[in-house]
Formats: sequence, C-alpha cells, structure tokens
Amino acid sequence: MDIVIVGLQPWYYEIGSNCRNIALQLARHHRVLYVNLPVNRKTYLSKDQSPGIQEHVAVIKGKGETLRPISGPALAARSAETGIPTPSGTSSGNPFPAPGMWELYPPTIVESINAIPITPIFSAINYFNNKRFARDIRKACDTLGFKNIILFNDNDIYNGYFLKELLKPALYIYYMRDFLQGFGYWKRHTTVLEPKLIAKADVAVANSLFYTDYCKERNPQSFYIGQGCNFDLFNTETQQPKPAELEGLKGPIIGYVGAIDSTRLDPQIIKIIATQHPDWTIVMVGPEDAPFQASDLHQLPNIHWTGRKPMTSLPAFVAHFDVCINPQLVNIATKGNYPLKIDEYLAMGKPVVATRTPTMKLFEDHTWLADKPEEYPALIEKALTPPSPETIEAHIRFARNHTWENCVNELYTIIGKFIHE
Repeated sequence: MDIVIVGLQPWYYEIGSNCRNIALQLARHHRVLYVNLPVNRKTYLSKDQSPGIQEHVAVIKGKGETLRPISGPALAARSAETGIPTPSGTSSGNPFPAPGMWELYPPTIVESINAIPITPIFSAINYFNNKRFARDIRKACDTLGFKNIILFNDNDIYNGYFLKELLKPALYIYYMRDFLQGFGYWKRHTTVLEPKLIAKADVAVANSLFYTDYCKERNPQSFYIGQGCNFDLFNTETQQPKPAELEGLKGPIIGYVGAIDSTRLDPQIIKIIATQHPDWTIVMVGPEDAPFQASDLHQLPNIHWTGRKPMTSLPAFVAHFDVCINPQLVNIATKGNYPLKIDEYLAMGKPVVATRTPTMKLFEDHTWLADKPEEYPALIEKALTPPSPETIEAHIRFARNHTWENCVNELYTIIGKFIHE
C-alpha cells in the first residue's frame, strides 16, 4: 500500500509521537510518505530558532530538498526510541526504495487564519490553504509513484479538513488521540469542524475507548485500535542504574514522569501528598509549564524537580520509584486521553496510583484509582505494600499487550474491510 500521513507533529519534533510510531510500523511493510506540518505565514515571519522550523523555512526559500528519504542515524534513533525495527528498504542506496519512508517539507506557505472569529469565514479561507497543501502532497506522490493512496490524518483538523475532496484517496482515515476542542487555541473552530470531519471520513479510529465512542456518535465506521508502548525501553530485564538525582533521597520515593502541564496535572494532588507525608519524597521528572514553575510546590522541601530528561533515561527513574503516580486533572481535555505512562509504569512492575477517568477503566484491575485528590495518600500507602511476584507479573503481562504492532494490526484489519486488492 501507498500511505500518506499528515498530522500535527512533524517528523523532526524531538518529543515522542503516536503518529511517528504508527508510521514506523506501517513502513515495515508498505511505502509511507510522512508529511510535515505546513509552515504558516506567522511562523515564517517569526524569529523561531528551533532547528526543525529553520530547516523548513530554508526549504521554502529554495535552500533544501522538499522530499527526503527517512534513513540513516536519525531513523535508527527513532526506531530505538519506539522499539520498532527499522523499516526494510530505508537504508538502501536507491533514493526511493520500497517499502520505505519519506519525509515531505511542504514548500508552500499557508496563511495564518486561526484568529478569524467566524468559523464559516475561517473555513472558506482554510479551503485555499488546504489546496496549497494538497498540491504539495500530490507533487510528492507523483514523484514517488504513489497510487490509490490511503490518507491517514493524525488529529489535524485544519490542514486535513478538505484533503479527502482535494486528494481523492482510496481511503481517508481520521485518527483521534487528543481532544483539541478542550484547548484555547483550537476551541473556537474545532468545536464545529472536528465533528464534521469525523462524519465525512471514510473511517475514524481512536486510541482510547472514550474517543472511539465520541467518533461513533458521528460516524458509525469508527473503531478502537489501542495504543502502543516501547517495551524494549521499559523492560524489567534491563539493569537500570540509579539516577544521580535520586541519590540520597529519604523515605519512599513517589514518582511521576512526563510533561508537567497545568492543563493536565492537578497541583493540589501533589501538594496533598507532600504535606500529609513529609517523610515521603515526591520526584517530578519532566519539563514544567509556566504555572507549575511559578507554583508554591517549589517551596516544599520533599518535592524534587529534575527538568526534562531524554526518553531513554526515563526507565531508570521509574525503576527506582517505590510508587508511580499520574495526578491528572479531570476535564474536557484529559478525560478521554489514553495514559501511555501507565503502561510504562506497569511494564516496569511498579505499583500505580492514578486519577480515575473514563479511559482509566481499562487499567482498573492493575492500578489504584482516586476519585478525589484527598484519596491519594491512603491509596499510595496501600501501594507501598509489596505486591506478590504473581501480581507484578500480571501487571507486566497486561501492559505488554499494548504494542505498536498490535495497534497497527488492528488498523490493517480495518483497512481490509474497506480496501479490496
């Protein structure tokens, strides 16, 4: 199959991405064109110095190749990060091996229109943005000899809205793995446009049961494909040296790894744990947003902040936590999200305490779930009781069902219902 992937996270982003992981798995057996997010005029004119953006701006100015094979050390690093083997064919001397992967830097600027207050006017102008974007994609497909493409849209409501009509793919798949309608930047237009986009997609797929149900209300051809995790990285059989940041810390270590984001995490939960149990140490591993950086949590002596850490270093932290937590807020932006970190915690054989959400029902038999912030300390005390080897093994076995291979196999089954050789 010839598969074109569009989405919100360019290949060059440093942070992990479901879309990139799915692309790697698909490219093991099929040809994949991974399309980076188009640059809008505001970004083009800005002073953004991030390497990926600067490279893309250079392409727009005619100083770089728009279409590139994804191969070499960068691909090897991504494969190691995800645990997905390097797609066959990508290290070949042939610039267009098959199967294989290519990255497209769209060379055409799109207009910055999100500030337009009226959705019908926004949508009309967005059609012309989509035409520019579709033209760049079509040219790349022609160069690669892609025919009868399957178009996989990773949650990009704006840039992917009209691509079904403009590119006429053999199958248009909309992938929902986040609720953008819950965020300020997206809320105004996505509230109207996302339900319509789901409805007109040939197929909608989601990584959580909550989002699957949301899609089914708008499109009966909606399916749950699950979520993957890198179990080569999060592996109890790998010896994990104790990180220097954990040396000398007293008492049980209660830990969190991931983005420390005030739209998703509840600082009140962390404060309750720290103040009720000054004999415990809370370790927060990950980058903080501005509200967390300014919070009074930094005044509490038993909370430690490590800052951003490479993905490859996270298992070592988890391995040396006594209990892992996910102190999540419950709001429109979070209640349907698949909590990947829970798989990572469980795969390392760790006891887990988390906030109860609709999606956490999947993990109910393997975690302690809090309905209110005040319940966290008592549940952590329970979790500190050493589990039996059989319980630990059951947690690990459960988590290890959630692989990218299984996720993409579900996707193949769905595609097979609609595409007939």
